[in-house]
Amino acid sequence: MSDLFSTDTPETTPAPSATRPLADRLRPRSLSEVIGQEQVLGADAPLGTMLASGSLSSIIFWGPPGVGKTTIARLLAHETDLAFVQISAIFSGVPELRKVFEAARHRAANGQGTLLFVDEIHRFNKAQQDAFLPHMEDGTILLVGATTENPSFELNAAVLSRAQVMVLTRLSVEDLAKLGARAEAELGRNLPLDEDAKHALWEMADGDGRTLLNLIEQIVAWKVKGDLTPDELAKRLMRRAAKYDKSGDEHYNLISALHKSVRGSDPDAALYWYSRMLEGGEDPRYLARRLLRMSVEDIALADPQAQSICLTAWQTYERLGSPEGELALAQAVIYLALAPKTNAGYVAYKAAREAARKTGSEPPPKHILNAPTKLMSEQGYGAGYAYDHDAEDGFSGQNYFPDTLPRTAFYQPVERGFERDLGKRLAYFAKLREKRENGTES
Repeated sequence: MSDLFSTDTPETTPAPSATRPLADRLRPRSLSEVIGQEQVLGADAPLGTMLASGSLSSIIFWGPPGVGKTTIARLLAHETDLAFVQISAIFSGVPELRKVFEAARHRAANGQGTLLFVDEIHRFNKAQQDAFLPHMEDGTILLVGATTENPSFELNAAVLSRAQVMVLTRLSVEDLAKLGARAEAELGRNLPLDEDAKHALWEMADGDGRTLLNLIEQIVAWKVKGDLTPDELAKRLMRRAAKYDKSGDEHYNLISALHKSVRGSDPDAALYWYSRMLEGGEDPRYLARRLLRMSVEDIALADPQAQSICLTAWQTYERLGSPEGELALAQAVIYLALAPKTNAGYVAYKAAREAARKTGSEPPPKHILNAPTKLMSEQGYGAGYAYDHDAEDGFSGQNYFPDTLPRTAFYQPVERGFERDLGKRLAYFAKLREKRENGTES
């Protein structure tokens, strides 16, 4: 699978310029010509430092499509005098890998190293990934992998320990503008777009340089008079579908952004990420479930109504469907973002579970056990139990923890929303408990 900025391989002869795709004609001939990725290629950046020191190690490039992963790999091979070999994990298996490794051994015997570029490396299974290890260790190959998925989840720990992960980012609007200017220079003409339409075109590419060049090729083929406006451009071009994998890394990134925007009480950002997920094709039922989770984890007893709001919005979606039902979920997003926040219940629950794990065999105190039989009464079950409804203020202040376990205040409400009132009630009961204990002691 070729990449936007790939250099020509020595074995291929370029087609005449007029028939070559624009992306092929604009491939950089050196790393200094690559647009963007300064965080990797800069003089003080990881790859720049490696090249300056003359010590290049195996690398995993992690980033979205169309940002130059294949290009950089080709140029690395060129600048380090390594033979460039490219395979795709989609079309290659163990037999193909054996042939690649055998050819690399022959080159090594003749004094030339091999840079093996593996596109979509995350698609190789564990056994196939393990096949790289001995050849990486003995220097037969220098592995450069490319993946759009999180390497932490998709690649073997053994491979990751022998390679440096470098993150390539989507191209900025400024980067795409530079690429557009480079395309105009190559074509020898300006795009038939006014400045606002050009900016709209950069945004349509959505950070993907290859997509931008493909769009430019379509535009230059049009026969139009004058410069097109953004509206006229939008009528002729379909906006690129947003990058979103409902089961992949982008899914988890966006739901994390939505959850943290709600927790951070920012309704505008929360609505944006909610909308991004919908535009990417996310199932609204998944979002409804996550909103309910947010109401339990982050709002909880600071606003007990939040859970009801989420459940009602979910039910409304089920009754109305899309797109009207999505509005009900959007209103729940706004409500949650503006609701008072607390995780006191969550913290208390976790602490209580931990205490239960450590003291799981401790029996309840006998005075709160029922005594349905004579034998149990003789054993002291229920003896001394104080019925709270008969006590002053409806509160006995008895101990309900195991006898060997000191009383622990798991729940510490915050001074926000309804939990402020719950905190006052806790303090009230604490005073009553102290009063009862002091009265008993005296």
